Amino acid sequence: MTGSLSGRVAIVTGANHGIGAATAELLAARGAAVLATYLRFTDDGKSGTPAAYGAHRARTADDLLADIRTAGGRVVGMEADLTDPAVPARVFDAAEAEFGPVDILVNNASSWRQDSFRTGVPTSVGRLPTPLTAESIRHNLGVDVIAAAVLIAEFATRHITRAASWGRIVGLTSGGAQGFPGEVSYGAAKAAQENFTMAAATELAPYGVTANVVYPPVTDTGWVTDEVRAFVETSAEHVHVAEPGEVAEVIGYLCSDAARLLTGNILRLR
Repeated sequence: MTGSLSGRVAIVTGANHGIGAATAELLAARGAAVLATYLRFTDDGKSGTPAAYGAHRARTADDLLADIRTAGGRVVGMEADLTDPAVPARVFDAAEAEFGPVDILVNNASSWRQDSFRTGVPTSVGRLPTPLTAESIRHNLGVDVIAAAVLIAEFATRHITRAASWGRIVGLTSGGAQGFPGEVSYGAAKAAQENFTMAAATELAPYGVTANVVYPPVTDTGWVTDEVRAFVETSAEHVHVAEPGEVAEVIGYLCSDAARLLTGNILRLR
């Protein structure tokens, strides 16, 4: 189901690597004009993730933009610190100035940092989280909750003001209401984003907007190690180690006309 998105305008956040980059590329391939935001993060070396993951988070979106344009797609990039309260409006202003009103918002950006109530106890995949602090909570909530919610609000205000009748909002989650041991602030942040998105599904339904959340399986965006793969193989909760493009296919479907009856869902991919 590869419904055309010709004439649609999309914002995809966190699009310099991983699922965000794959989603921006897929939406552009299906005809949408895309504004891809990103923010380069410098790995502090304390996360225990592979160096490749830190390198991915630290890069620009230049390669993505070049690939999309080479394939004939329309895209612009914007480095944006979404924790700045003024930035979400600027992101929409930039998209509108380049392409016109925004129809699709994909809240993919994350300021992931692992923390825990327990100190010195490795996670199930061998990483050692830092102690939970007020700063670690703020760090995770800044993008995954506050920025995501403000972007939805900006989308809603502009959509309703122009009397639009078609819109798509997709969020990404990894945690949830049951908690995320070893990454507790991140899990709480994702649970809050789920709640905001579910509220948007109800409030914006009369305006032709669907809002859903995708919960990907373990996805190899550079952080998957042999230990992670071994964990997935023995876990009753997990089935696949996915590639970013596989998750992007689901997001692309949710953005299509074919998904017009799907709203208010958290889609758990396994």
